[in-house]
Amino acid sequence: MPLGTLDRTPPPFFKQGPSALSKLVVFSAMALFLMVADLRFRITGPVRTAMAVVLYPAQWAVLQPVELASMAGGYFTSLHAAQKGESEALARLTAQAERSLQLEQITLENQRLRELLAMRERVSTKATGAQVLYDSADPYSRKVVIDRGQTHGIEPGSPVVDERGVLGQVTQVYPLVSEVTLLIDRDQAIPVLNTRTGVRSVAYGQPSTRGDGMELRYTLASADIAEGDLLSTSGVDGVYPAGLPVARVTQVERQAESSFARIQCEPLARVQGTLHVLVLASTSAQLPPPPTAETAAAPRSARPARADRPGVRSPAP
Repeated sequence: MPLGTLDRTPPPFFKQGPSALSKLVVFSAMALFLMVADLRFRITGPVRTAMAVVLYPAQWAVLQPVELASMAGGYFTSLHAAQKGESEALARLTAQAERSLQLEQITLENQRLRELLAMRERVSTKATGAQVLYDSADPYSRKVVIDRGQTHGIEPGSPVVDERGVLGQVTQVYPLVSEVTLLIDRDQAIPVLNTRTGVRSVAYGQPSTRGDGMELRYTLASADIAEGDLLSTSGVDGVYPAGLPVARVTQVERQAESSFARIQCEPLARVQGTLHVLVLASTSAQLPPPPTAETAAAPRSARPARADRPGVRSPAP
C-alpha cells in the first residue's frame, strides 16, 4: 500500500477537546446568564410550564403509592377513632340512662312519700312508717314483710295503709320485722261502708290467677250497689279507723236462682309493688267497753219507775 494513502490523523481515542477548566468557566457563565435572564426577563417560564405538563403523568404515577399508603393509614386511624368515640358515647348514654331511671324512681318514690305523709295527716291515730322488705315465700298466701317489729312498738292486729288506702293487717310480729297479711289474702276480711248508700258489709280477699281482688259476700241481690261505688272502713270492728279507702266495686252480678249478688271489688291500695307503708295503732282502746252479762240481764223490776210517766202510779205509802 502506498504511504500516501495512509491517514496520518490520530485516532479519536487520543483526540483532546477543550480543557476541563475551560468547560467549567463556559458552563458557569452560561448558568449565571440563564439565571439572570430568567430572573429579569422570565424567559424560562414557558419552558418550565411545558416541562411540568410533560412530567405531570410521571409525577402522578410515582405519587400514587404514597397517597394510597397515606389514605390507608388515615382510614384505619379514623376507623379506630370512630370506634373509640362510639364506645365512649355508648358508655355515656348508658350512664345517662341509668341516672335517668334513678331520677324517675326517686321522683316516683318522693311523690308516694308525699302522698303517704298526706295520708298520715288524715289519720288521727298514731302511725309508724315502715318499708316493705320482701314478699312472703308462701305461694298460697298474700303477705309481705316490713322492717318494723316489737322493738319499734308494732303490735299484732295493727292496720297497715299506703298512700292510696288500706293495705292489710299485721298478723305476725317479730323483734325486728313484722308480717303483714294483705286484703286480697283468702283468710282476710274487713268491714266496709258504701260511701254512696251508707250500707255496711264485709269484704273478703279473693286471690285468683286472673287477678287478685276482693268480694262482698252475703249481699242481697236487691241491695242498692253499683259498679264504681267506693268502699271505706266502717270502724265498727275496733281495728281499722273509720273513713279509710278500701276498694271500689268493679262488677255486680245478680242471678235469678240466687238470693245473693256476686260483687267483685278492686283494692285501692297498691297490693303489688308497694315500698313504703304506715302501721296504724289499733282503735280498740277508743271504743266503749262492751256490756257485761250482769248489765244485759238486769231484771226490769230492779229499775226504779218514774212517777211522771203517763200510766205509771207511784206506790201508795
